Formats: sequence, structure tokens, C-alpha cells
Amino acid sequence: MTPEDQSIVDKTVRGVLQDVLALPPQQVAAFRHDTPLFGTVPELDSMAVAGLLTELEDRLAIRIDDDEVDGDMMATFGALVDFASRKAFT
Repeated sequence: MTPEDQSIVDKTVRGVLQDVLALPPQQVAAFRHDTPLFGTVPELDSMAVAGLLTELEDRLAIRIDDDEVDGDMMATFGALVDFASRKAFT
């Protein structure tokens, strides 16, 4: 995967988090690779996860199977970007 590919996924994940969770743009822009998500961002609850995953599938043209979803993939912003990158470019 190229740095450009990684940048596209990063921007897409940021956009999905902002749109689905209705987070302020400045909050999402401040997310770093190690920024905790699930359990830390109140808007990201179990109900929001389904919408978030559906939107990632739509925007990145990927398929996320139920058995791939776990707490580790959403533990941090970087973990979510890495997961989406693997799905989009492998």
C-alpha cells in the first residue's frame, strides 16, 4: 500500500467518524494513530458501530464480515484506519 492509499483511507475514516457520530471537525482532525475510540468517544456506542461499519463499507467499497468486528479494531483511531486499509487494499 502506498502512502497515498493510506492517506485516502485516513481521510475517509475521519469523514465517516465525523458524519456518522456527528463529531466536530476539529475533534476528528485532532485524532492521532493512538487516539482511543471505543469506550472513550461517548458517541461511539454499540448502536453507532453498525452505522459506522456500513458507511465504511459504502465509502471504501469493502465488505466487513461480522466475525471481523471486535473491540481491537476500534480501540484506537489508528487500529480502525489500519483495519480499513487492509480491507481496501488487499
